[in-house]
Amino acid sequence: MAKKLYVGNLSYNTSEDGLRNLFSNFGSVASAKIIFDRETGNSKGFGFIEMSTDEEANAAIAGTNGREFEGRQLRVNEAMDKPRRDRGAGGGGYNNW
Repeated sequence: MAKKLYVGNLSYNTSEDGLRNLFSNFGSVASAKIIFDRETGNSKGFGFIEMSTDEEANAAIAGTNGREFEGRQLRVNEAMDKPRRDRGAGGGGYNNW
């Protein structure tokens, strides 16, 4: 089963291909995604890598966390699940009971 990794402190010039190439040294990369600001289109300096197995993910963490890449010292760890946001009520209106 694939394991998702958080990759922080990326250079703002890092490409998804560059990230994929770095992590491919540790196994099969299922996906590579850098997060961009919606309004400016600029990188936010972090992204996610999905490795094909837990063993490859662990090797990638050990081999890249703290390593310098494109002038920045990477922070790599297992990604946490994104918290769900309740979109139910919203609006802040009032009840007219």
